[in-house]
Amino acid sequence: MIYPHGTVEEITGDVFMVRGSIKMNAFVRITRNMGIIREGSELTLINPIRLNTEVEAQLKALGEVTNIIRLGPFHGADDPYYIDCFKAQFWCQPGGTAYTEPPIDVELSTGSVLPFFDGEIFEFSGTIQPECALLLKKEGGVLFTCDAIQHYGDYSYNNLIAKIMMPRMGFPKTTIVGPFWLKLMTPEGGNLESEFRLLLELEFDKLLSGHGTLIESGAHAAVEQAVNKAFAEDS
Repeated sequence: MIYPHGTVEEITGDVFMVRGSIKMNAFVRITRNMGIIREGSELTLINPIRLNTEVEAQLKALGEVTNIIRLGPFHGADDPYYIDCFKAQFWCQPGGTAYTEPPIDVELSTGSVLPFFDGEIFEFSGTIQPECALLLKKEGGVLFTCDAIQHYGDYSYNNLIAKIMMPRMGFPKTTIVGPFWLKLMTPEGGNLESEFRLLLELEFDKLLSGHGTLIESGAHAAVEQAVNKAFAEDS
């Protein structure tokens, strides 16, 4: 399905995004974001979303879609489209149960050699299902996340019901550790704070999460504040 979305926007040199949305149920539509990294003529899509004909033409004008990267187990509805239509290679951690297709071409892990320069994978350890983040080490660092870290500068691309519900459900207009994600991914009796402390050892200034809005600068401080808040409440 193609849901409301915007156009291709540049984040920094050869790094782009599309802001969009997805229906959670018959009543609620929330934001969803896709990252795009260009290396030469090749494009890597991060957390892909389906695009209408006009915006897909913008994507094709950037280069050839050759790689699909899934960062989190709860995103994956649109991966098969790009793999089938563009014959793209699929990069993903093994072990997710929400979306078990398509077959993984390259298993993602810490130390994976990525299809572009200056990129590295950060794996969360000890989560119930696999999740990772991607750091692109350029322009002060661009961090791509899925559900673990989210940022909401505004509620655009959420429908009216979602806009009303978001702050009441733990999604205020700020940077957060995803509350539902944290609950679903923390083993009984466990605590993931140490994983987020390791994440904060990375250097980054921009953040594009799988939901919400882009942080153009100051992302590291915003994420650190979110982690402090999440685990102060958890303790």
